[in-house]
Amino acid sequence: MGAYIARRLLLMVPTILGIMLLSFTVIQFAPGGPVEQVIAQLTGQGGDATDRISGGGGGDGGGGTDAAQTSVGGSSQYRGAQGLDPEFIARLEKQFGFDKPAHERFLMMIWDYARFDFGESYFRSISVWDLILEKMPVSISLGLWITLISYGISIPLGIRKAVKDGSTFDIWTSGIIIVAYAIPGFLVGVLLIVLFAGGSFFDWFPLRGLVSENFAELTWYEKIIDYFWHLTLPLIALCLSAFATTTLLTKNSFLDEIKKQYVITAKAKGLNDRQVLYGHVFRNAMLIIIAGFPGAFISAFFTGALLIEAIFSLDGLGLLGYTATLQRDYPVVFATLYIFALMGLLVNLISDLTYTLIDPRIDFDRRDV
Repeated sequence: MGAYIARRLLLMVPTILGIMLLSFTVIQFAPGGPVEQVIAQLTGQGGDATDRISGGGGGDGGGGTDAAQTSVGGSSQYRGAQGLDPEFIARLEKQFGFDKPAHERFLMMIWDYARFDFGESYFRSISVWDLILEKMPVSISLGLWITLISYGISIPLGIRKAVKDGSTFDIWTSGIIIVAYAIPGFLVGVLLIVLFAGGSFFDWFPLRGLVSENFAELTWYEKIIDYFWHLTLPLIALCLSAFATTTLLTKNSFLDEIKKQYVITAKAKGLNDRQVLYGHVFRNAMLIIIAGFPGAFISAFFTGALLIEAIFSLDGLGLLGYTATLQRDYPVVFATLYIFALMGLLVNLISDLTYTLIDPRIDFDRRDV
C-alpha cells in the first residue's frame, strides 16, 4: 500500500503541471486581460480604475501605477490605449508581471505555488490566501451539508428501492426523483425566494449572508439556529436534485449484488433478508457508491453552488472564482484552480484507500496505477 500511495503522490506532480499549463496557455489567448481592464476603465469604458490599482496590486514585477498622472501621447499594442502614455502602459505591464515572457511567468508561478505562495489579488488590497480563507466558510457550509444530506437520503432510499424493486413505492419515488433532478437548482432557489424570503408572499427566511449581522452577540444555541436559518433555503434548492444520481446508482448497485449467487447461498444457510442485505450485499454494493463520492464532494464543495451563491448573496469560493475570471484577476483564478485540482486529486486518493477498509480483498499494490 505504501508503494501505491507513493506512486499516486508522484503522479500528482505532472497532473497538476498539465492542468496549470493548459489553463495558463488558454489564458494567454483570452482577450481582455488585467491591463486591458484597467485601460478600459481609464478611457471611460468601465468604472473608476484609480481606486482599484492604487498602491500596487500583486503582479510579479511589483511597482505601483499612477493612473491619475496618465498623459497623452504614444501608441500601444492594447486596443483602446491610444492617448495613454507608453511609459504608463509599461509600468502597468510591470505591475501585473506582463513585462516578462510567458514561459518565465509560468515557471515563476509554479515555483511560488509549490510553496503555496499565491501573491496578492490584482484588484483588491488583500492576499489571495486571505481572500480564499475569507470565502471558505460559505463553501464549507454548503459543500459539507449538501454532501451529508444527499448521501443521508440517497443511500437509505436507494437500498429501499432495490429491495422493493417494481413496487408502487419504487415507481412513485422514481418519478419524484426524475422530476426533482430535471428542475434546475437556481430555478428552485428563485421560487423559494419568491415564496419564503420576502419576494411576494412570506418573509420567513433571510436573503443575504451566512449569518446575521448581530451573530457575535447571540448565545451559542441562538448562533446554531441563526446559522441553519440562513442555510435552509440554499440547501433545499441544492439538495432537490443532488440526491437523484446517487439514489439511482445505489439502487442499481444493490440490485446487481442481490442477484448474485452468494446471496442465494447465504439465504440457503438460514440467514434472513436483513442479515444478507447488510452483512453481505452492503459491503460489495457500496464500492461503486464510494467511487462516485470524490466527484460529488468536489462538485458540491467547489463548483456546484455558483448560481445558488449568487441568488442568495452567499459570497463563497464559487462566486469568487467566477468574479475573478470576469475581472481577469489572474492570481485569484490560478490559485483557486490550483487548490481545486490539488484537492480533487487528494480526495480521489483517499477514496481509493477507503476501498481497502470496506473490502480487504482489494490490493492496490498488485495492480498498475
